[in-house]
Amino acid sequence: MRFVSDPSISVKIRKMKQRVKWRDPLIVQRDIDQTQLKLDDGSDDSPEFSFLVIGDTGSGSSQHQNPQRRVAEQMLPHLDTCRFVLHTGDVIYLVGSSEYYAENFIKPYREFLVGGDRPKQIRYDQMLFKLPTLPVPGNHDYYDLPLLQGFLTGITLPVRRLLKFQLDFDMGWHGSFQGKAYAQAFLDCLYHLRNPDEFTRHLDQHYTAISDTGRCLRYEPGVFTRLPNRYYSFRYGGIDFFALDSNTFNAPQPLPKTREGNRRRRALEQQRDQLEQEKLQLLERSATLNPDEPEDAEHLYDINTKIEQLDEVAIDIQKQLDTHEPPVIDLEQLDWLKQRLTDSWHNSEVRGRVIYFHHPPYVTESTKWHQAQTIMVRHHLRQVFDQVAAAVGSLADDRSIVDLVLNGHAHCLEHLRTLDTGHADSHMDWIVCGGSGYSLRRQRQEGPELTERFTDKTGEYERPVARSQLYIGRSGHGSTKRRPYSFIRIDVQPGTPPKFVVQPFVVERSQHAWNFDQPKPFVI
Repeated sequence: MRFVSDPSISVKIRKMKQRVKWRDPLIVQRDIDQTQLKLDDGSDDSPEFSFLVIGDTGSGSSQHQNPQRRVAEQMLPHLDTCRFVLHTGDVIYLVGSSEYYAENFIKPYREFLVGGDRPKQIRYDQMLFKLPTLPVPGNHDYYDLPLLQGFLTGITLPVRRLLKFQLDFDMGWHGSFQGKAYAQAFLDCLYHLRNPDEFTRHLDQHYTAISDTGRCLRYEPGVFTRLPNRYYSFRYGGIDFFALDSNTFNAPQPLPKTREGNRRRRALEQQRDQLEQEKLQLLERSATLNPDEPEDAEHLYDINTKIEQLDEVAIDIQKQLDTHEPPVIDLEQLDWLKQRLTDSWHNSEVRGRVIYFHHPPYVTESTKWHQAQTIMVRHHLRQVFDQVAAAVGSLADDRSIVDLVLNGHAHCLEHLRTLDTGHADSHMDWIVCGGSGYSLRRQRQEGPELTERFTDKTGEYERPVARSQLYIGRSGHGSTKRRPYSFIRIDVQPGTPPKFVVQPFVVERSQHAWNFDQPKPFVI
């Protein structure tokens, strides 16, 4: 039994292009770059500025008094001193449905929205941000419900709410419609502008900024806060920011048609069946618990968390089993990143580079490192970095191709640094900020060091490629259980290369109470 389904990469790309009228003749005629935006916030373009990072939010009310709202409350004092918020994906759980934007996004972040004092009157597709909020799509923002699953969850929703059903997910009648809800919430969806005159007026009103690559969208807080595309870039304080959609270059390669490939397939099928059995056991266990009892409510929250985690692993396994031909890969986006990164290095006005996207290439959360999607995202990113390094040559002068990579997907806060990987992603800093509201995860039992298998003339061997510097996630058991939800503030210092002062903020749930913590900042 699968709770969710994931559209194919080709469908994701095609649908998103249709929604923004990708390369429409009227857009081409105006020399508009649909992957660029300019933040027009009325502030001086100072090399010293700050921004916030959150990720994997999307949770509604729960017996834990909505951890996402607790995090949002701790972000409020930074509204006047930070220039924007980056969101690393999974805005809405469980299936990115428009049904849940009101409860799972608008209400928790109401102070960030124009008209937020009346959150019930804000439509998800008409949100206007006071502070620029710049997300990338996560896997849950693309998820859908199988037809029968959607019908059953929809017709039973009123009953489940009335009876306080022991184990419940934020699922109603439908899913995201292949990312449609995310697009309507955040992107400048041009497909509804069918009248040529109306379309022309819109372009001439909102695509008036000038960039290195032509005209582009002007993002104006409180006035017009839409993004031009599912992946995009912008420059602030001499730093180039690149936002990617990793959902379209994470597909696994097909299993080889060899004895080893067949052995791997059988092992995956066995693992998938074990996951299904474990989910059924958890569902049976949930039926014996009373959500009105505090201890039982804690157990139900843990079961909900575990089932979502098992389903995610099952989806990764099924992707491998279902792939029989080389997968579709979003080469257009990867080529765009390669070219824009190269151009950035050749621009003397740029002093640093930050990339953010959903799936982390490096992470020590308990389930992610060996997933096929993690491996493929790391593979494609390495290819791009290697090509950029070759193109810029001595311009990099012993600096990393990018100064910082930000991710979500893993429900924790983690800072890692790569070692010698044999690629241009060596000796780089990576921050996973995916613990801002949804179920938290533990660090893997193997510990903070990540190793990969290499081959040389002597044979195969393993060596370390990354090491975790900080991990804030779920820990403890029973009465010692701790759930530290988090976000970060990053203060960008002047100079070349820039320094980033990273300040974590933690809102921890422990022993039925909330505690607030501010760990020591660290410098990148």
